[in-house]
Amino acid sequence: MAEPLIKQYGADVPQAITSMIAAVYPAFDSAGFVAEVLDGFDTLALMARGQHIARALRRFLPENYPEALAILMASIEQPHGRDSSLTLGSFLYLPHTLFVANYGLDHFEASMAAQHTLTQRFSAEFSIRPFLEHHTQATLAQFRVWATDPSEHVRRLVSEGSRPRLPWAPRLRQFQADPTPVLDLLELLKDDPALYVRRSVANNLNDIGKDHPELLTRITQAWLQDASPEQAWIVNHALRSAVKRGEAGALKVLGYGQAAQLAVGQVQISPGQVVMGGAVQISFVLTNSQNQSQRVLVDLAVHYVKANGQTRAKVFKLTTLELAPGQTVQLSKKLSLAEMTTRKHYPGRHPVAVLLNGQAQPLGAFELVPGG
Repeated sequence: MAEPLIKQYGADVPQAITSMIAAVYPAFDSAGFVAEVLDGFDTLALMARGQHIARALRRFLPENYPEALAILMASIEQPHGRDSSLTLGSFLYLPHTLFVANYGLDHFEASMAAQHTLTQRFSAEFSIRPFLEHHTQATLAQFRVWATDPSEHVRRLVSEGSRPRLPWAPRLRQFQADPTPVLDLLELLKDDPALYVRRSVANNLNDIGKDHPELLTRITQAWLQDASPEQAWIVNHALRSAVKRGEAGALKVLGYGQAAQLAVGQVQISPGQVVMGGAVQISFVLTNSQNQSQRVLVDLAVHYVKANGQTRAKVFKLTTLELAPGQTVQLSKKLSLAEMTTRKHYPGRHPVAVLLNGQAQPLGAFELVPGG
């Protein structure tokens, strides 16, 4: 089993930060700082470790925020000695961004300049959000400037930082209620040359669609008019969750608005009883029995048993098809039931359905049983 990523964020992180700060601020109490950070450090989750270091920085750097921030920003230019290939290598600067978020709200200009620099080393998508909440118009104005910044990391911050439902972050409820200011920013970024930025634009639209499905349909429909391949990709990626939810508007935008008239047969779910940690093979045949071609989006919905005994569907993308009259195609999916960090399995009956243009047709079920 692979080593947990949090193992890359151990005692060497505060030690690296200490050496960087001491190089530009000799009065820094390096021993005291490291001792305070390491007290209880191993019991904390990743983001909590970042917050813990940020609080210690506040106590050990000068009380004056602009002075403390200047020292911290000067320190990031110093060598840190950590392996740059680490998956969490850039998380070295997580405490720096959290320091700005926690203590910099009363110093807007200095904090914005710091985040412009920090996001090019480690994303400031988390630390920018308190500024959007407390200095909404000023931060939006800064975002409009950054939308044309030479750095793709800064341009991505405009989209990623304004996502209403950004993972690992508090929601931006004012933009959940009225996403108009966010949409104005996305209009500036939808033709960005960097896929890194365009992916963020799509993710932001995906967030907006969870609260405003009809608005998402209107926006993506407009964006598809004479769209470049890059913009068409944004639309497809932005609609992925809506399509999984079977929303008619999203399916129509992508050209799957008509109900699929297909025969489903030769269903096999093998084995019918699966031991936890094993796998199940699901296969079936689709036949277009109509006298005209049909364009079909095919997904698979597996209703996983949850801890409370209820089931919840997870949708897996399968394929898109253009079936000629009378054409038959066989499709299959091998489903792993090994334990994952993102999904815990529970014993019980797991119904399976195929989604044809968003409409479910039951295929059957498999029984998941404990191992041993």
